Amino acid sequence: MSWDKLPPIEKENLHIGCLNCSSAALEAPLDMVIAVGFGSATVTKDGKTIYDERDAGEENLMTVAQAEDLAAADPDHDWRIEKYGPLHGEVFQRHGPGKWVCVESNQGFA
Repeated sequence: MSWDKLPPIEKENLHIGCLNCSSAALEAPLDMVIAVGFGSATVTKDGKTIYDERDAGEENLMTVAQAEDLAAADPDHDWRIEKYGPLHGEVFQRHGPGKWVCVESNQGFA
């Protein structure tokens, strides 16, 4: 492995923000849509953007399962899902097959 696996955050450090729009979770479910609507959501591989919600269009939004398919085909990389939205932000790092854990949680913007 040529990248560092970051430690998962603890439950008490998970920032929920807005109860209606937050996607805060300790592990990203495979059916979660990688989008925030207002803000940005990306999938990166070793820091390079592979998917950006702002470029995808509403009809082409990616799910964690689709990101997992990409990552499973090329697993020896630092794959991340980064969501930066109003009142919440999360970074999920792939820690193994189908396992995307939250390694950062923040207040987003607004």
